[in-house]
Amino acid sequence: MSKRDDLIEKYAADIKDKFGENADMDLLKKVTVGLGPSIYNLDASKVSGGDQKELDTVKNNYLIKKLGLKDSPELDAAIKSVLDKYGSSNKNKHRAVIYYKLCQHFKKASVYNK
Repeated sequence: MSKRDDLIEKYAADIKDKFGENADMDLLKKVTVGLGPSIYNLDASKVSGGDQKELDTVKNNYLIKKLGLKDSPELDAAIKSVLDKYGSSNKNKHRAVIYYKLCQHFKKASVYNK
């Protein structure tokens, strides 16, 4: 298996463990591939839930630019909800898992079918 495949398996295990569901492996792979080389960078591959600048990056670069959503309080609420379910004490919040869960939340999997 490639390093990327190993990471996708790790993300799927996180989704099972933290969210109690089986990952849609096709969507998870597409989200992970969409993140490019950042998944291999220890800092870039994680999201700090306590850093407002980081949360703004998730909102602006992913929800608004990638998924095409309009800025609204609902976006911040969705990010908070995913981070809360991931666990506030969990320091290893993988960006791919958060983006996957947000993609599911807003029913935007079709973005990855282009």
